[in-house]
Amino acid sequence: MKLTAELAGTEHTLELAREDARVVATVDDRRYEIEAHEVEPGVYLLQTGGRVYECRVGKATSATTEVQVGTQVFQIALSDPKRLRHAAVAGAQTSGRAQVLAAMPGKVVRVLVAVGAQVEAGDALLVVEAMKMQNEMKSPKGGTVVELHATAGATVNAGDVLVVVE
Repeated sequence: MKLTAELAGTEHTLELAREDARVVATVDDRRYEIEAHEVEPGVYLLQTGGRVYECRVGKATSATTEVQVGTQVFQIALSDPKRLRHAAVAGAQTSGRAQVLAAMPGKVVRVLVAVGAQVEAGDALLVVEAMKMQNEMKSPKGGTVVELHATAGATVNAGDVLVVVE
């Protein structure tokens, strides 16, 4: 998965590959091999080079996510360049109904919203695991969740409608 991360006003390229607890992260041109374990929701133990770090991930807003590593707190903005290109080509949906579709076959790991929830553009709606990678499905627009066609543990096919935001 290739992403762009903005940290302290500086943009970095981020590439992640995950296999079970092992994560290979390439930040700009630096490669890191990390063992990651979620000890409770939003709290991770990251082990690399014989050192262990506790990482707490706060609630994501539409713009940034707060990440605390030890005593340091970071505001990180992540974006998927492919999604941004797709939105630019399709024209960002600001009115009417917006459907969030499964990009490929997979399994719903977590549902983060309920029908009636108010969401902002870019808010996480659910997490789908496909090809051993967990992908956060985000709202393409601000509005209200009017339909939810996914439950945790359910399998989905490419093109299935998962959520509708109006």
